[in-house]
Amino acid sequence: MNQTRIYASIDAPLAARQADEPRLGLALARTQSDVEDAQRLRYKVFAEEMGAHVGAHAGGLDRDEFDPWCDHLLVRDLDTLRVVGTYRILPADRALELGRLYSDAEFDLSRLAHLRPSTIEIGRSCVHRDYRSGSAILLLWAGLARYMKAGGYRHLIGCASASLSDGGHQAARLRDEMQHHMTSAELRVFPRVAFPHARIERASACVMPPLIKGYLRVGARVCGEPAWDPDFNTADFLLWLSLDRMQARYARHFDLLAHQQALVPA
Repeated sequence: MNQTRIYASIDAPLAARQADEPRLGLALARTQSDVEDAQRLRYKVFAEEMGAHVGAHAGGLDRDEFDPWCDHLLVRDLDTLRVVGTYRILPADRALELGRLYSDAEFDLSRLAHLRPSTIEIGRSCVHRDYRSGSAILLLWAGLARYMKAGGYRHLIGCASASLSDGGHQAARLRDEMQHHMTSAELRVFPRVAFPHARIERASACVMPPLIKGYLRVGARVCGEPAWDPDFNTADFLLWLSLDRMQARYARHFDLLAHQQALVPA
């Protein structure tokens, strides 16, 4: 189902990159080998680093039934050519053909039904631990910006996860903090298996995951209470970002990121 499109591979300008920072390129997966490179990174981060259960016969790849329907955004180290960052994107037309979103398994999304034709769903985002200084995630965001602009999409949704490896104390504290960033009632979703935060003692301080912090900074909102994902041992928050409601200064930045990427023929 992957379309034959690719983003121009880019290299950060020398003036904008420290001498010891790697040269990174951004592209959409074009081949099954590209997709497997993304799945291999996902396995390394989710299974090996975070302890997620991704299947007894995964063979070093994190894959599921949604992967063939998605576009896979890749950041590669241009010197080693290994994939060091990835997002997968399910566009509205393929979600309609498939008949569901990944998030449908975790949440009742009925109140978002009217947004689906202009919405992409993102997920399985990760960056290799050696590349988490900022450049890789900025490239991924640039790719998302261009993807939305090129396709005329106005909304983005996706699950953002908080680890429960500490017994859920941080996630419960994060849940409380997220109450300040909720959508209005008409855009609320409802977890199918709720994270049981009420019976968990809160951490003394909230350490917000960098990805969630980045979403909130550009104007994303939380659509409801978190769901519990036992396979990944996480509390999942459904986040919604609307280009129509993004704060002006972040909208300008989003446009700048989009214009830095030019689509070229595959």
